[in-house]
Amino acid sequence: VQLQASGGGAVQAGGPLRLSCTASGRTFSSYTMGWFRQAPGKEREFVAAVTMSGGSTNYARSVKGRFAISRDNAKKMVYLQMNNLQPEDTAVYYCAAKTGTTVSSTSVYWYGYWGQGTQVTVSS
Repeated sequence: VQLQASGGGAVQAGGPLRLSCTASGRTFSSYTMGWFRQAPGKEREFVAAVTMSGGSTNYARSVKGRFAISRDNAKKMVYLQMNNLQPEDTAVYYCAAKTGTTVSSTSVYWYGYWGQGTQVTVSS
């Protein structure tokens, strides 16, 4: 599966932003999808994941209650709705895909497919 993320930009603290990830390939619905982010000088970290059916999700503690991940298998899309953004959310955001059904595997090493990143910058 090939992935392409979009929707990043600059936003003021407290504002919303919605990221999208477009997938190509016939088996999109067979992958658990995730979003990760990487701030300058930091390691890439897990943000959110959603199961193949969209019925189960997992979030990093830092974004829980503010971010929402969803997917549309018919459109081969996965989304990350980000609300109440804070300066510490500034990072390059990546969508990723992995085989297997669990969303509890948050390490980057579980995800075998990655899109290019999209920059999110939150100013105070």
